[in-house]
Amino acid sequence: MDIRHLTGHIEYHEGWDLQRSTHEAVRAEELADTVFFLEHASVYTAGARTHRDEYPTDGTEVIKVDRGGKITWHGPGQIVAYPILKLAKPFDVVEYVRTLERAVMDVCAAVGVETIRVEGRSGVWVGADSPDVPNPRRERKVCAIGARVAKGVTMHGLALNCDSDLAAFDRIVPCGIDDADVTSLTAELGRRVTVEEVRPLLEAALIERLAPLLVRSGTPSEEPSRASSEAVAATA
Repeated sequence: MDIRHLTGHIEYHEGWDLQRSTHEAVRAEELADTVFFLEHASVYTAGARTHRDEYPTDGTEVIKVDRGGKITWHGPGQIVAYPILKLAKPFDVVEYVRTLERAVMDVCAAVGVETIRVEGRSGVWVGADSPDVPNPRRERKVCAIGARVAKGVTMHGLALNCDSDLAAFDRIVPCGIDDADVTSLTAELGRRVTVEEVRPLLEAALIERLAPLLVRSGTPSEEPSRASSEAVAATA
């Protein structure tokens, strides 16, 4: 894999254009599988299932994107990973999303945050507090995942909240889920967990977890399983 760490706060359209051009090059075998790591400038993006009434009501710009899922926020303090990878066939979009989740759960465990999956929802979550504790918190999402697979090559990816300003999520119903909350590694641990701390951990976890899914020399060409030649997987 070609690992690329982008510096600064990348405007969303710039990152999206980079994804698309890289996707075409990877599909044409002009580039190796590539993973981008970056932070975006503050932005709201809306996946294919977002309804207009889920947009912010104050006129804030929302960018429509070609991933699954609904509306979410990206911005400083959140590490985003965009794997642009040629998956071995037959590929399984759901298994690809689960693999991204496993990598993020590895990272959370490494910094001391216990995470779970929630039935029927993608992404990585922190479990609800026991009702016996004062002011118990609901289930809360620490990482959103939204993916697209076109012609066997992935786009979009994951967004893990490190020390992002969670107030940005108050203006929307994140990913269309109104019975849970959003959190960050910093909020869970009570200490600042920066993107710089998490970046090498996430890189290592993704390399380890994604390697078994990738095309190898001599891999037989078969039709995709549980996926068409173009598919999206929802964010949660």
